[in-house]
Amino acid sequence: MHFTPEITDRLELLQQKYEAMGQDMSSYLDGLLYADFLTYWDYIHLDTLLSLQSPKTPFPDEEIFIMYHQITELYFKLTLHECKQIAAKQNLTAEFFTARLKRINSYFNALVNSFEVMVEGMEKEQFLKFRMSLLPASGFQSGQYRMIEIYATDFVNLVAKDKREELRGATVEQQFEEIYWKFGATELSTGKKTLTLKQFEKKYAATFIEVGKNCADVNFNKLYHNLEAAGQATPQLADQLRQLDTHVNVNWPLAHYKSAVKYLHREPEEIKATGGTNWQKYLPPRFQKRIFYPELWTAEQIENWGKAWVEGALS
Repeated sequence: MHFTPEITDRLELLQQKYEAMGQDMSSYLDGLLYADFLTYWDYIHLDTLLSLQSPKTPFPDEEIFIMYHQITELYFKLTLHECKQIAAKQNLTAEFFTARLKRINSYFNALVNSFEVMVEGMEKEQFLKFRMSLLPASGFQSGQYRMIEIYATDFVNLVAKDKREELRGATVEQQFEEIYWKFGATELSTGKKTLTLKQFEKKYAATFIEVGKNCADVNFNKLYHNLEAAGQATPQLADQLRQLDTHVNVNWPLAHYKSAVKYLHREPEEIKATGGTNWQKYLPPRFQKRIFYPELWTAEQIENWGKAWVEGALS
């Protein structure tokens, strides 16, 4: 059999590679010879993926609810993949930072635009019935989403608005006790934690605190200010950070707010969300004023944070 120069060169490179690892190249060639050709469905484990929907009720729209949340978590995993690259990058440049932020913003743009599936893609009557079989589970319990927030900014910016200044300079553990989302799963009348929150903290609290400590010097806000101090920050980088701030702290929670208004709004009393979360107070950004990069916004923009979106959703 005649080998082309290209094949001969590659065989030589493979031989060098396996020799450097103390391995026998011929054994690996045997493995290549015996292996089946890869298929698309095997590569992405399609059959397994399509089997991961297990509705708890006979209502057809519950399967839509499950699949959309699974899609959401995959997008969050993509986002965290980029977050970790940014945080771990040695000699981070504005160009690399900006490119990875563009990826993250594209993921959240897809999520925000696709949330219409949740707003218009289910029958209200079905949703209000099957949701009762999901208690106390809630989308509030997305650990990946909370980790994205931690990578995005200084931990203190995730503290509830009325405690933020008081806890500036406190430990991550102290700040975590007053993190904003805890008050979204606390009973308004008693101040007690819901079971949803208790479950969530039991599973993730130690992880969130560890990630918060690890990100103290490599969260996006800190990294931006480091580049700015070195005269290397760019308008393009600042623009991508503002886009991320808007996606995560305005567009995404208010897409949920729009859904909650449709399914849970009822006069004279609102229907409680799954898990007992206080969606009326927890979701609107104008109440939380949660902002990752306050220095990149004007005072007027901060004052009106999310206001126009809420008015549009309610109308």
